[in-house]
Amino acid sequence: MDKPGFWNRAFHLYYDGFRSMTLGQTLWLIIGIKLFIMFAILKVFFFPNFLKQHAAEGQEGDYVATELINRSQ
Repeated sequence: MDKPGFWNRAFHLYYDGFRSMTLGQTLWLIIGIKLFIMFAILKVFFFPNFLKQHAAEGQEGDYVATELINRSQ
C-alpha cells in the first residue's frame, strides 16, 4: 500500500481537526472577521497609496530611488 504524501497528510490533519472543533470554529470565525476588517476596511481609510499621489505613472521606481538618495545624505 502506498504511503500518503506530506501535503495529503497535512490536509487531513487540519481537516479532521477543524471538523471536530466546537469553540475553535467560533474563534477562527472571529479571527477571520478581524483580519478582514484590518486589511480590507482600515487599509482603504488609513493607508492611502502614497506613491500614486507623489510619483508619476511608471516613474515610481525613480521616485523611490531619488528619495532614498536624498534622505541618506
